[in-house]
Amino acid sequence: MEKKQILAVCTTPSILAVIQRLINNNPNWQCTGAATLKDVIQYFNQQPFDLVLLGSGLTEQEERALIAHVNQKTPLVKHYGGGSGLLNCEIMQALPV
Repeated sequence: MEKKQILAVCTTPSILAVIQRLINNNPNWQCTGAATLKDVIQYFNQQPFDLVLLGSGLTEQEERALIAHVNQKTPLVKHYGGGSGLLNCEIMQALPV
């Protein structure tokens, strides 16, 4: 089984590192971290993602641009904290079966 590809977006490097570590702890998931809208666009042009996890730090305008750029078939989850259990549940609920 191929790993589900997840793009995590957060502008705070230390938080993004924790999110990536938590996601990568699941053997079925692979996380790529993006700190800017420019990074998001670059990564989306390089490979498809099964899920986008939107964390904190982007402006409302940047969030709208990100949502507009993400493939409509790619689930987008807004995650602004709450612990690893919540993070795992949000991802599992949103990932396509």
